[in-house]
Amino acid sequence: MSTAAPTPLWQPDEARIAAARITRFQNWAAAHHGAPAEGGYEALHRWSVTDLESFWQAVVEWFDIRFSTPYERVLGDRSMPGAEWFPGATLNYAEHALRAAADRPDDSALLYVDETHEQTPVSWSALRRQVGSLAAELRALGVQPGDRVSGYLPNIPQAVVALLASAAVGAVWTSCAPDFGARSVLDRFQQVEPVVLFTVDGYRYGGKEHDRRDTVAELRGELPSLRAVVHIPLLGTEAPEGALEWSALTSSDTEPVFEQVPFDHPLWVLYSSGTTGLPKAIVQSQGGILVEHFKQLGLHCDLGPEDRFFWYTSTGWMMWNFLVSGLLTGTTVILYDGSPGYPETGAQWAIAEQTGATLFGTSAAYVMACRKAGVHPGRDHDLSRIQCVATTGSPLPPDGFRWLHDEVREDLWIASVSGGTDVCSCFAGAVPTLPVHIGELQAPCLGTDLQSWDPQGKPHIGEVGELVVTNPMPSMPIRFWNDPDGTRYHDSYFDTYPGVWRHGDWITLTDRGSVVIHGRSDSTLNRQGVRMGSADIYEAVERLPEIRESLVIGIEQPDGGYWMPLFVHLAPGAVLDDDLRTRIKQTIREQLSPRHVPDEIIEAPGVPHTLTGKRIEVPVKRLLQGTPLDKAVNPGSVDSLELLQFYADLARERR
Repeated sequence: MSTAAPTPLWQPDEARIAAARITRFQNWAAAHHGAPAEGGYEALHRWSVTDLESFWQAVVEWFDIRFSTPYERVLGDRSMPGAEWFPGATLNYAEHALRAAADRPDDSALLYVDETHEQTPVSWSALRRQVGSLAAELRALGVQPGDRVSGYLPNIPQAVVALLASAAVGAVWTSCAPDFGARSVLDRFQQVEPVVLFTVDGYRYGGKEHDRRDTVAELRGELPSLRAVVHIPLLGTEAPEGALEWSALTSSDTEPVFEQVPFDHPLWVLYSSGTTGLPKAIVQSQGGILVEHFKQLGLHCDLGPEDRFFWYTSTGWMMWNFLVSGLLTGTTVILYDGSPGYPETGAQWAIAEQTGATLFGTSAAYVMACRKAGVHPGRDHDLSRIQCVATTGSPLPPDGFRWLHDEVREDLWIASVSGGTDVCSCFAGAVPTLPVHIGELQAPCLGTDLQSWDPQGKPHIGEVGELVVTNPMPSMPIRFWNDPDGTRYHDSYFDTYPGVWRHGDWITLTDRGSVVIHGRSDSTLNRQGVRMGSADIYEAVERLPEIRESLVIGIEQPDGGYWMPLFVHLAPGAVLDDDLRTRIKQTIREQLSPRHVPDEIIEAPGVPHTLTGKRIEVPVKRLLQGTPLDKAVNPGSVDSLELLQFYADLARERR
């Protein structure tokens, strides 16, 4: 691809660059740790990956990360998998997350908003007091360091309190959103055997109440490891028999006691989407998450005590854990519980205005939905406090960049970011001191030795390749749960290039240092040796107003051929006639590649997604190759089995 320098969509001015925390960090690290004083972000990044130990030591000192026992060195073993960070150190994540309570007890730590758009603040002192009370009660219930504590909770303040109290005790937190069905939750929680379960009686979404008491009863019956169930009456119902009341556990005025745990002590368990089997139970450490999130939120997101941090997410997605870590930087964290598009598509922009959000995070899909719906956020709302709009979940198409620039504000920092549940952070994305180019992530993140490799394991620039990380990151999993010999962990990331993390995304690194994400490499479209990511197809096709969403699959045929169908979910009133088929093919031919014009265009009743909103490509490919539905996908991991049945029926008809 051409990497000639285009005109940036946005360029930070000199005052903004000088004021950015990452600039101040670079100047300080140059004076104290040998970082380059000149050369801007590119030089800083190069130093951060060539001198890992000095960089991460600088992060620890800059953010005043406090160890109750000192570390022997920064990196004891740098091999992957198995890197050993800060051996000898002990600390506590929750202690750092609540530090702002000492200096700003009455300021808002959390700002909770539901579909009524009423705001409920929780002060730093109130948050610390509730965490202290709940941590003491967890200890009284016999919860020990390393025990698992689970939450079946929406994005509400009680979920944050429960996470921090678990971390304070040294327990291991894990959560699912209450829109997950019982089977999906059990596929996750049964792996880790929680001793405590925090639940709501239901939740509100799209203007309706959803009662989950029957699901909670099923969870209780299928989790024999539970010693206690804590009831949070979000819909106002009585606690079920044998359950503890949330209010009773959080009402005492108890100073929190923070268990000092080793750097690599588990903090939480996150789960992969689990579309083709049981979800991977990904374990990340207290220390690894602490230093990674300080770096990501404090330097890349440029967050501090004066900021308000909003990201639309649920407790079933790693972005919720990332959002909670905004507390580390003393930032007010905005929790929104409800539908992203209720009562109308532009609802998130109204919340951003009402809460004074300075960093507004959402999904690329939401941005494109707003564009298609004709939403005008800058016209209809005062969004002057927003410094950055960040998107993730899938690559933000070029039209999404243009729409945010035109419809929110011309002087807007747009940060498309990409990472994964696997590291609970970003590999590439936001840099407040760099320009933004349409369709590109600004740069690889500090401390992340991100490269694009060809199949022979050679790095290249300006060509599509595998996203690899060639040096360890502190938030890489310390292990998977129930993977005693590490085989599943190794096979997930290290089976292609030994000792090098292969993430499973196709990327291009440009000669300007920016990054283009092309989609998952395991669903790559490879026609006549020319590879293309599915995201490129979606970006082009979904510009057409008739197309609500699409799904493209490439299937190798037994005779050596290659079948590439494109499934389209049409907008209301649209018809898939010869004219629309012609325009779809013409769009792909002219904007992308004549080799990647689909063999067939098929109308579908919808596009199936994982529970965290990602299009399901590989399971559909397996269905179309003849794999039975029950073996092609884990039914508890998808938003609609009925939709998948359509693809299974189609495969059967074609045979």
